[in-house]
Amino acid sequence: MLWTQCLARLREELSDNVFAMWIRPLVAEERENTLFLYAPNPYWTRYIKEHHFELISILAEQLSEGRVQKVEIIVDSRPGAILKASEQPATTTSALEKPSQPKVSSQPKEKKESPPINKSTSAKKRQLNPLFTFSSFVEGRSNQMAAETCRKALTHLGESQHNPLFLYGPTGLGKTHLMQAVGNALLHVKPNARVMYMTAESFVQDFVSSLQKGKVEEFKKNCRSLDLLLVDDIHLLAGKEASLVEFFYTFNALLDESKQIILTSDRYPKELTELDPRLVSRFSWGLSVGVEPPDIETRIEILLKKAESTGVDLPRNCALFIAQQVVANVRELEGALNKVVAIARFKGSLIDLDVVRESLKDVLAIRARTISTENIQRVVSEYFRVPLKELIGPKRTRIYARPRQLAMGLSRELTGDSFPEIGMAFGGRDHSTVMHACEKVLSLREADPIFDEDYKNLLRLLQS
Repeated sequence: MLWTQCLARLREELSDNVFAMWIRPLVAEERENTLFLYAPNPYWTRYIKEHHFELISILAEQLSEGRVQKVEIIVDSRPGAILKASEQPATTTSALEKPSQPKVSSQPKEKKESPPINKSTSAKKRQLNPLFTFSSFVEGRSNQMAAETCRKALTHLGESQHNPLFLYGPTGLGKTHLMQAVGNALLHVKPNARVMYMTAESFVQDFVSSLQKGKVEEFKKNCRSLDLLLVDDIHLLAGKEASLVEFFYTFNALLDESKQIILTSDRYPKELTELDPRLVSRFSWGLSVGVEPPDIETRIEILLKKAESTGVDLPRNCALFIAQQVVANVRELEGALNKVVAIARFKGSLIDLDVVRESLKDVLAIRARTISTENIQRVVSEYFRVPLKELIGPKRTRIYARPRQLAMGLSRELTGDSFPEIGMAFGGRDHSTVMHACEKVLSLREADPIFDEDYKNLLRLLQS
């Protein structure tokens, strides 16, 4: 069934909480060339349209091979539109509540489990993705500091230099993976540790629910008795005044008890101007670490590791080609690999460059329009305020040579162009000149923090 295929892909693309809370309860029906999605209320439909509708539409068209041309989401109360309470996954604060006691039967029962386990601890573990571990995280220049900082936070839990730990950067770069790796590692060493992972959105929903049910004190107790609190997308608390106040007090209570807090956001703390300044100030008490888009070597290793873990034979030259075309984030990188694998299996063939090109033809078409060597030259020229004709011209003066080398390095990383093709775009230079420039860029990024920052800034400009 088409919707079953879409669900499988959406589960890979979205966080577990978002998928379980918003996507899985939807009921789907395919009629003629339209996929109808039925949601339980207008708020639900609005949320899906604002956050996930475009992705669902693209998946429906791709997976149906063009059979479905549009997707519509409407409110409908048909059976199954809302999951039964017993089917809802254990998430956020509800996973820390004590389960209701089962009825005691007069008949003796055979013991099935020994020794007895702490049920609330078992529930906590289900919140964390067991695949998100340090060993499964692929490190590179762009995320090495963040990974190392998370390991140090684990070994120095609650100490002021890493508390709170604030990970920031664009979506899909592994921030959630790293923060959950800390939680999984802690539970592995201390199975009875109280660990809670939640998104800022689910914090708001749980808090509102506790207000409606008159269980605010229970909510506070659950949140403030933790050993480790992990909150994703903290910027989404903006505008939720009551929830912000409650989070402020929870945050302070945990810090006062030297309990570890790890937060993620798409921006540096001081850029979160829409949040309460007191809270933003406290975010800066510990350590803030950025996670950058992975460089091409890291992207290749991510693809190879993902392929190996799923039993897929991915030739290195194919991994290189995919890594050259998909540069924005890890999520898109893995999505591209999934598409390549699906096409190869559909055709019953091994993965080779022809299969990869066919699978990524849409991506290639988009990149051809957005990122080209000519576009990179223009952006670098504007960034360094050097004339474009001098950037690609023959002068070897340092004021022109450094930006030129940087532009060549970016062209190699962000386009699929070969060394000779890049050389031709830079005034007909030899391919060896381009190779030297790329090597020089790598060494300068390691030795010169200012040069490295310029490179990262240009990457953001070109990938935005």
